[in-house]
Amino acid sequence: MSNSMTRFIFITGGVVSSLGKGLASAALGALLQARGYKVRLRKLDPYLNVDPGTMSPTQHGEVYVTDDGAETDLDLGHYERFTGVPARRSDNVTTGKIYSDVIAKERRGDYLGATVQVIPHVTDAIKEFIASDLSDEDFVLCEIGGTVGDIESLPFLEAIRQFGNEVGPERALFTHCTLLPYIPTAGELKTKPTQHSVKELLSVGIQAGMLLCRADRPIPENERRKIALFCNIRPERVIAALDSPSIYEVPLTYHREGFDDQVLDYFDLDRSLPIDLGLWEKIADRIREPEGEVTIGVVGKYTSLIDSYKSLGEALAHGGIANNVRVKLDWIDSEIFDAEDAAIHLEHVNGILVPGGFGERGAEGKIRAAQFARERGVPYFGICFGMQMAVIEAARHLADLPSASSTEFGPTQDPVVGLMTEWVRGNQKESRAMNGDLGGTMRLGAYPAILAEGSKVQAIYDEPTISERHRHRYEVNINYRNRLEEAGLLFSGLSPDGELPEIVELPDHPWFIGVQFHPELKSKPFEPHPLFTDFVRAAVEQSRLV
Repeated sequence: MSNSMTRFIFITGGVVSSLGKGLASAALGALLQARGYKVRLRKLDPYLNVDPGTMSPTQHGEVYVTDDGAETDLDLGHYERFTGVPARRSDNVTTGKIYSDVIAKERRGDYLGATVQVIPHVTDAIKEFIASDLSDEDFVLCEIGGTVGDIESLPFLEAIRQFGNEVGPERALFTHCTLLPYIPTAGELKTKPTQHSVKELLSVGIQAGMLLCRADRPIPENERRKIALFCNIRPERVIAALDSPSIYEVPLTYHREGFDDQVLDYFDLDRSLPIDLGLWEKIADRIREPEGEVTIGVVGKYTSLIDSYKSLGEALAHGGIANNVRVKLDWIDSEIFDAEDAAIHLEHVNGILVPGGFGERGAEGKIRAAQFARERGVPYFGICFGMQMAVIEAARHLADLPSASSTEFGPTQDPVVGLMTEWVRGNQKESRAMNGDLGGTMRLGAYPAILAEGSKVQAIYDEPTISERHRHRYEVNINYRNRLEEAGLLFSGLSPDGELPEIVELPDHPWFIGVQFHPELKSKPFEPHPLFTDFVRAAVEQSRLV
């Protein structure tokens, strides 16, 4: 349980979804940190999936993996990028998870014959989640997914209402995000949707203590007063959430609008303590005024929905911040290479990145992209599936194994990439069956890797051993190592037992690295990931050669 002075801030959304609750939570976390407070951020998701692991990336965006191996919502990525606090399994819960726990308890007989109901059993389980696994945090920020008024989110709203009652108003603040649409013909921002949304929240017993109003222009004073009056809130607690040129300016814009000041005021905490936002200002300056620009071609199969690669786009931006350049991303659907020559679409890029993905669709296109990068000396970064395709490409064209493939695409005589059936986690051996469940059965979470002495990656990390997060079911087959190394592809990172290839590189290429893990998950604007920093550096050099 939390200590008796932990304060809870619940962030709900109304009017429409995608208003930026996740970013607001992350930015507030960063602001409270800058004032010296310890924060933890959590997300309560009302959908019935146990976790987003089995959802299509085009429906829900990317799956963010934590060190402890949980598949979570992409908002946890924002939280971690803005605060640097490593997310844990206990920071994301869904209706599916809550119900499966409640039903398991009922089957075991834990409820001693009681009729199991939403209130109190489900709401108790949600409240337990909110307060669990905390130590000495000053603030816990809980974002409630979905929109007020959704049927799914009712048990969550009821649970936070009860929770707020139990800890008292001095320890719980309800912050509600709404939209102020601008109607051009009337020439004004409309406050009615916000009024309705706050009323909807009130109908489930929650009085918002603060409003974040998304608008595309400043909110006139009289509109602010009107909202405050109708919504039973002080005018200074109606905070304008204006569009920002970059997400990393959001903490600065919220600070200018007085968001953190009002939060401290609400909890009766000292607002006069100095706040240091120098780091955020520096990041914002670098994004606003870079010294140059590079183009990275991202060859994937979910390229129509950028949210599928949220962390990836951010990690490349961080690499740009580190090199003081703007990174322009050219999202290229790998399937177009099936019909056309890769060169047409890749001639203009300074670096090629092939990200993770599942399934055979578009795989040949990714292999062609790796071949183009290898033959033309263009910096290549393969992540997860992107590493596997680079290995298959090298096997086919360098190691004289024309039928090399992955068992993910069906039986093959040269399974250079195969399904992982067992691996070591800590001191335990974990194993999987070919046709078992899809959910949560991958190699998930942080695992160590040992880097080869004198390799390019060892120079980049400047460490002999690294720990990175994984999410995959297939693995490069170690039995092909000698054959591939003789052909020039170095296995430069391996699991501690030497069984699982973690990193491959081409030593005689300007920059050609494939990694089995997802380095983008650990990159932060104030601490860019070394691989992304170096990849962007190589792309800058490439752009000077052109």
